[in-house]
Amino acid sequence: MPRFVRPSRRALRRSFQALVLVTVLALAPMTWAWLDSSDHRVVADTDGWLGRVPPSQAALVLGAGLFGGRPSSMLARRLDIAAQLYREGKVRALLLSGDNSRKDYDEPTAMRDYLMAKGVPGGVMVLDYAGFDTWDSCVRARKVFGAQRLTVVTQVFHLPRAVSLCRTAGLEAFGVGDDSTKQWAVTTYASATREFFATAKAVADALLLNSEPVYPGPVETSLRHILAQPGAPGA
Repeated sequence: MPRFVRPSRRALRRSFQALVLVTVLALAPMTWAWLDSSDHRVVADTDGWLGRVPPSQAALVLGAGLFGGRPSSMLARRLDIAAQLYREGKVRALLLSGDNSRKDYDEPTAMRDYLMAKGVPGGVMVLDYAGFDTWDSCVRARKVFGAQRLTVVTQVFHLPRAVSLCRTAGLEAFGVGDDSTKQWAVTTYASATREFFATAKAVADALLLNSEPVYPGPVETSLRHILAQPGAPGA
């Protein structure tokens, strides 16, 4: 029978130090997103939340999947919050950013149709068909659509990453998040777990590589035209 060899104190200490280092490095992206966005986000439907949202040019609504061609439950909640921000005069336009990488899947159009059915005028909505991930949506909001100040609308578990990425992309960004644990706890916790890896990718895209979006252009003027109209909410 082989003899068990007890590790030396030095080996144990180095193993522990290595474990601590790996843990710190793994948590660094989440810590960055949380701290960078801490003063720039609020949870919807909490006491006084609307009063804490600064006026901005547009609400950036990030895609969150379709079911049967209609917005998923989480995406519908994002759209409801964006509609409320518009009606309360907190934003002047809605920038709907999602995936339209194939003909049979069109998030931005489904988002627009949902909002129009809720009474939001089609003339205040801008569709970004190449919002393939959060970083792309933020960069395109600034470089393609010319936004400067945005209110990002998503779920709470995604909010720190979304706000931090938009701020890193050069936007003056604030975020409003839906606390989806109230209605979709299991889905929320599963998505929150994925945020660990998504935020690591975000740090690589935004801070290390300064990655370009999949489709970086051309420049669009639709948002500028909406913002130039007098009398719109938030004018």
